[in-house]
Amino acid sequence: MLFAESFADDDRTPPSDRLVLPYDARRKSRQRVTLASGEELGYVLPSGTVLRDGDRLLTGNGLVIEVEAAPEVLLEVRSGDTLLLGRAAYHLGNRHVPVQLGKRFLRFQPDHVLAEMLEGLGCPVSDVEAPFDPEGGAYDAHAHGDEHARAHGYRHAQGAEAGEPHHPGHGPHRSPARIHEFKSVDE
Repeated sequence: MLFAESFADDDRTPPSDRLVLPYDARRKSRQRVTLASGEELGYVLPSGTVLRDGDRLLTGNGLVIEVEAAPEVLLEVRSGDTLLLGRAAYHLGNRHVPVQLGKRFLRFQPDHVLAEMLEGLGCPVSDVEAPFDPEGGAYDAHAHGDEHARAHGYRHAQGAEAGEPHHPGHGPHRSPARIHEFKSVDE
């Protein structure tokens, strides 16, 4: 059985195998899985790590395993009306629902209560089967390129360039402490 504890740094190394999992399985930071080739892989990653479509795991013997989001049944709101999509995204986000954003669509896991709410707002909701790769949230959707950020499960937002980390307590985005200078009475 193969074993992985980290992400591959080198994007040029071709993957040796693929790990195809639905979203709920990719949210587990440690488990035993079967690769596309049929070989078994065990992985242990930092708690809270979510494997994202396109992530690359590095096994102890140097093999690279590419993560792929498996197609699954989802609900989709599709519209050319950006205000309508914005309203739908607002209401889903207000309920802390994982949502995948795309051009003219939102996708989320099946929930008839949410579907009825969105239809009540005038949003057309339909069933689709597609890979699910939702947004990571305010603190991990930002672009990060270093190994420290990878260890926390951060990744580049789709279409984003690498940039400065932006997470409370991490990186140079924090303002340096301002030390007040007091003038002596003699000055």
